[in-house]
Amino acid sequence: MRRIAAALAVVLTAALIVITLGPSAEADQTAPGFSTSYQRIPGAGGTPIGAVVLTPTGQGDGPFPLVVMPSSWGVPNVEYVGQGAKLATSGFQVISYSSRGFWDSGGGIDIAGPPTVADVSKVIDWAGQHTPADTSRVAAVGISYGAGTSLLASAQDPRIKAVGAMSGWADLIASLNPNETVALQSVAGLLALGNITGRPGPEMASLQTKFVTGDFDGAIAEAKQLSPQRSAATMTDQINAKKPAVFLANALEDSIFPPSQYTDFFTRLTGPKRLLLAHGDHATPEVPGAIGLPNETWDELVAWLRHYLTGADNGADTEAPVQLKSQRGVWRGYPNWAAVGQARTSYLTKPTGLSRTGALQAQPQTGWSSAIGAGVPTIADSGVALVSGALQGLLSIPTGVVTPLVDRSFAGVWSGPVYTSGAVVSGTPKLHLTVKPSGPSTSLFAYLYDVDALGVGSLISHRPFTLRGTGTVAIDLRLEATSWEVPAGHHLVLAIDTVDPRYLGRSVIGTSVTFSSPADDPSWLSVPVAS
Repeated sequence: MRRIAAALAVVLTAALIVITLGPSAEADQTAPGFSTSYQRIPGAGGTPIGAVVLTPTGQGDGPFPLVVMPSSWGVPNVEYVGQGAKLATSGFQVISYSSRGFWDSGGGIDIAGPPTVADVSKVIDWAGQHTPADTSRVAAVGISYGAGTSLLASAQDPRIKAVGAMSGWADLIASLNPNETVALQSVAGLLALGNITGRPGPEMASLQTKFVTGDFDGAIAEAKQLSPQRSAATMTDQINAKKPAVFLANALEDSIFPPSQYTDFFTRLTGPKRLLLAHGDHATPEVPGAIGLPNETWDELVAWLRHYLTGADNGADTEAPVQLKSQRGVWRGYPNWAAVGQARTSYLTKPTGLSRTGALQAQPQTGWSSAIGAGVPTIADSGVALVSGALQGLLSIPTGVVTPLVDRSFAGVWSGPVYTSGAVVSGTPKLHLTVKPSGPSTSLFAYLYDVDALGVGSLISHRPFTLRGTGTVAIDLRLEATSWEVPAGHHLVLAIDTVDPRYLGRSVIGTSVTFSSPADDPSWLSVPVAS
């Protein structure tokens, strides 16, 4: 069956090449164009890698800078042929290939393990022997799984002079298990897609066995052992030593690889670097460009590649290193991540009155405590993985909530003052809060909303946090990065409950959580606002 599936993948690849690029692989040699071919490239250990090779024609004999493009999780090598055609037409040798274990490539899915990373270098080797590629000028470019693979390869192979990593990860365990809270919908979706489109290797097979049998703690422990070798964040020193020009792009609502792990990684890079963040869910800002449609992220990336691989004086090195796009479509540039917003701190007060709503105020209020029941969902949540963020990014439909209807028996709610002239929340909101759970395990979910005069809120950012034990503890929780324009007349609302369908929550029905603000350690919310 696996051989049949691989053969079908080859046929599908050939058909899609024809559909996407035209009926003939031969280009007019008198005008800039490209030729295409399907190749089986020997990867690490001789494992065959199914690849689409696009070679410039009508542009001289080369050598041409090389762009190597590992595919996303569950996606075949035709993923990038639309963009690859544009690159080849403009003088880049392009190889787009199916990642190891998927579709027409051999081997098993090793979750970006050493063989998958080594495949990048083997493809570069092959290109140097079989195409007019200049293997001293190489870029590794990918979306999602291809992005993570490209970053990891840049830590190993000094020939990689530029990286384009879109909707990827730098820290694998922090992405899929944020603050000890498994991103349940995302992990389940990845496992299902991997089984449908590929062949799980031993690492994936072991993890999914634990996952589907309910041994979540065992799966998490195993994932933590695998993660460092598969995370560019642990290889920052090697990447910095080689100094590739790193271009990072991500969606602000990415439900698989959230943006904050990218902002941390970006800050630690010392070579040429760029970070673009825009609203949307996983890969939604970049996928249209991959298939060749107009796309601002790919436009910026191609200019980046042209500058750092060919030396083109196109200004790519002088643009703002950090660029954020608000939900209203406005791009803002900053010299570094620290400059994106100035922190404004508000203190949490005791929820009181008929509405049982606390305030976010300028002065601390201490000595209070307030308890909620745990394990029961409220209408506050982060939406559906891959859907809610896409609705925000593509159609400007936010994940919403009517804040007065959030059940205060099972959620803490705090409301801030009205903005008289509006504000731009830009950066990473932070929450400091003292809590005491009564259950052995409790998951907390913090949501920050932009709320209008009627109490209708749009989700700006959120983050989970899972506690073990029943003692009083002060937690510091970083919500996800954002760029959000709050209109005049609106205000911010913070809601915290104990259940969110997107995550593997550990809260138990019948237990409780007590929030407090001790005299020597007041609870607060810090919101970064663009100046």
